[in-house]
This record gives sequence, C-alpha cells and structure tokens, in this order.
Amino acid sequence: MAETKREIERKYDVGAGAVLPDLSGVAGVEDVVDRGVVELDAVYWDTPDQRLAAGSITLRRRTGGDDAGWHLKLPVSLAEGVRDEIHAPLSDGVPRALSGLVRSRVREAELVPVVRLRSARNLRHLLDAEGALLAEVSIDGVRAERLDGGTGTCTAEWAEAEVELADGGDPALLDKVEKKLKKAGARRSSAPSKLARALAETAPKSGTEAARTEPATRSGKKAGKSEAVAETVREAVGEGPGTAGDHIVAYLRAQRDAIVSLDPAVRRDLPDSVHQMRVATRRMRSALKSYRKLLDRTVTDPVGDELKWLAGELGVDRDQEVLTERLTTRIDALPRTLLLGPVRGRLRIWSVARRAGSRRRTVVVLDSKRYLTLLDTLDALLAAPPLRPAASAPPEKALPKAALKDYARLAARVEHALQLPPGKQRDLALHDARKAAKRARYTGEAAVPALGKPAKRFAKQMKAVQSVLGDHQDSVVAREALRALAIQAHLAGESAFTWGLLYGQEEAAGADRERELPEVWAEASREKTRAALGG
Repeated sequence: MAETKREIERKYDVGAGAVLPDLSGVAGVEDVVDRGVVELDAVYWDTPDQRLAAGSITLRRRTGGDDAGWHLKLPVSLAEGVRDEIHAPLSDGVPRALSGLVRSRVREAELVPVVRLRSARNLRHLLDAEGALLAEVSIDGVRAERLDGGTGTCTAEWAEAEVELADGGDPALLDKVEKKLKKAGARRSSAPSKLARALAETAPKSGTEAARTEPATRSGKKAGKSEAVAETVREAVGEGPGTAGDHIVAYLRAQRDAIVSLDPAVRRDLPDSVHQMRVATRRMRSALKSYRKLLDRTVTDPVGDELKWLAGELGVDRDQEVLTERLTTRIDALPRTLLLGPVRGRLRIWSVARRAGSRRRTVVVLDSKRYLTLLDTLDALLAAPPLRPAASAPPEKALPKAALKDYARLAARVEHALQLPPGKQRDLALHDARKAAKRARYTGEAAVPALGKPAKRFAKQMKAVQSVLGDHQDSVVAREALRALAIQAHLAGESAFTWGLLYGQEEAAGADRERELPEVWAEASREKTRAALGG
C-alpha cells in the first residue's frame, strides 16, 4: 500500500569533513537531539534515456533508516524544494502502484537501475518546547556509483547538508536554519537532488546524460495558470520576437508538458487534476484548429481527433464531479423544512456509483495503448513541427487573424441562439456558442506571449462570455440529472418534492443566464475588443 507525504527540504553544499553548527539558538528550537549516523543505501531507477530525471522525478529503492522501501518523488515546486514523496514497501521490482504514476513519461520503455547512492547521514532532530519534531538536519557523506555507464564504472563523492521540515512544519524555520548553515560556510546546492548531482558528476565525457537531467519544466511559478503558460512560451521563444510558428510550437509544447505532468495527479485523484489535464488537452486541440493556416492539417487533424477523444474520456469524471458539487450546493442552501425524504443519502449513493465507474474508466484510459501512442505522437509532432510557409510571418501579423476568425464564428453562433425562442433548440445553440467562446478564449491566450495586453483583453472578454454560457449549460445538465433523481425517488416510494423544487431553481438559473447574455455579449463584441488585435 503506497503512502504519500509532502516533503519540504533544502540542500546545501559543504566541504569534506564539515560538521553541523550549533542550532540550539534557532528561534523556536528548544532542543537539538543527536540521532547518530544512519547508513543509507539507495538504488535509483529510470529509463535508459533518463526520462524521469528530465522531469525532475526520482524513483529509488532504499534500505537503512526508518523509511526503508520504494520512494517516488514528484515535483510540486522546484524553486521552493517541495515534492510529494510516495512510499511503497520493499520489493525486488518496481511496485505497480509507483510504475503507474510514471507511465506518462516511461510509456513502453524499461525501468532500470541507473545510480547507486550510499550515504552516511549524521542526523539531528530539532524539537520544540513540547518535544515535537520541527525538522531534521543532517550532513550526508555521499558516494555515487553509476550503474548504466557502459564501459567501466563511474563514481563520485561529495558532502551535503540537508534540512527537511517535519509534517506540518513552518517553512519560516528553513530560513532561520539557513542563516546558521551559511555562517558555517554552507551554500545552497545548485543541484535539485542527489540524483541530479550524481548523474552530472558520473556522466560520460560527452555530457549528454548530464544535459538530460535538467528539469523539463519549472514548477515554482506562483502566477495564475494562463500567466504561467505565457511565461513558459516566452522563455521557449527567447528574447527575440520569433516567428508566428515559434510561438505556436512553444504553446503546443507547454500543453504537452502539462498533460504529461498532470497524469500522475489524475491517477492519484488530486483535486482539480482531471479538470486541468482536460483543459491542457482542449487548449492543444483548439490551437491545432485555430492556427490551421500555420500548420499542416494532414498532420495535425488526426492528432486533434485523438485529443478530442482524450478530452471526452477525461470529461466523464470531471463532469460528474462538477455536477455533484452543484447539486450539493443547492441542497445545502435549502431549509430543513424543504428537504423531504432521504435527499442527501440518495444524492450520495447516486454520485458515488457514477463517480466510481468514471474513476475506473479514467485510469483505464491512461493505461491504454491509445493514450500512450497519443503521447508519442505529440512528441514526434513537436520534434518536427509541420509548419506551413505562413508560419514564418511575424507573430503580430499571423496570430490576430486566427483570433478574429474565431471571434466571427462565436458572433454568428451567439446571434443565432439569441434569435431562437426559449427551449431545447435554444439550449443546444447556446451550448454550441459556449464551445466557440472557449475556443476564441484559448486562441487569445495562446497569442498573449507575442501580442501582450491586446490579446489578454480579448481572452478576458471571451472568458466572460464563456462563463455565462457555461453556467447555462451546467443548469441544463443539472435539470436532466434532477429529473432522473426524482424518478428514482418516486419509484422507491420517496417524496420527489425536493428534486422538483431543485429542478425549478435550475430552470430559473438557466433563464437568468439567458437574460444576462445580451449584456455580456454587447460588452465583449465592442469594436475596441477587436480593434486592439487589428480587426
């Protein structure tokens, strides 16, 4: 059974023979307990081309100490030294519970031992006034041995200090301890992990393996998700303006990286993970469609079809999660006198049954040959982007055209929907308009790194339209679910009153969004929204 803990630690380079300074004077530390020297023996596993190391992921089998077993470390924030560490009991081979979590990177490749690290850990415990553990501080004497070095065995030795917060510890303590360590001559390690340093220092002279240990993505950004994507694209394009093709390929690469990185979070059922992976999938598909003038459709259209499939499969779980949250919120807002029958219990049973099936289905999809083939296809597409001649144009010329074309599609759909009388046909038309608004928003967001504020304002307006239309569609879906729940309650001999009441509330909510749409659309369709993009 795998267990997970949040690891927050910092590493420091120290000289050979270094000792820990007196840490008893650190604010908040009442006692420093010498835990002696612990001998640790860890073998790190990876693919022959080091795909895990490229993603700042470590997988090891370690003996010694009080946490012997298999450890998988997934980055949360590299800049702040935060990782999720997942433990599994000792076994000869990689546990299935851990191999599944790295499948989006490993795929069909074999996991093999790459490095052995033997460490003599001189350990101290920092305790508070009540004797509770605040942090572990150690100096490790490390010997690295390369296990996949081809001819001969490469080795390296070094010493490093490490400070790891206890569960629930205050990160401010790290700064206080760091001051003491720096005064004693320690300096922050340039390597993000022991494995990264070992691979770099034991690499063959060509240095190719060392190059692959650089993190593929930066996880320390605190900006919003769309801002983080924009910054990633800017970094990929470089200081120059680049071409339109450069920007689109960098944007597509950021979405591919997001899909791969979110895969283990989805498998672990972490909050919002399915939604974020689905968004990355949709963004990538949207870009392939919106920027068809820049990309060869004979190559990208089949990829778009597979991305549509993946987004649809992820939607099974995500849509159920959103629907359950919406209905729960409605029920929580009702006074007790209007809750007739086992309303909460029926919703819970209905939701668990549907969610359990969707969760199993999602994991099956992520383990499927079709999904792994899609990931390989995305890699191949980005390695040799199928750019058309128009992609060589300046981004400020080519990118606005795609955004304005998507805007025109949205305008036609909104105007068509508003001309229809309330009812099923209008609901369907508004749903089509919602999808067009989302595509226009994503197209605007993709252009932000190149076009700046005009594209950002455009995307913001499109998001406002999408939000109104999305809430309307949520009300339509909720009504269908409430009708089904009312029928189930009736057949079970329960009162269907509350379900009917909630149905009426959702019907009113949908009507409210329909009345709101003209005003929101009038603001989004103002000439200055398009003029800033050159339309």
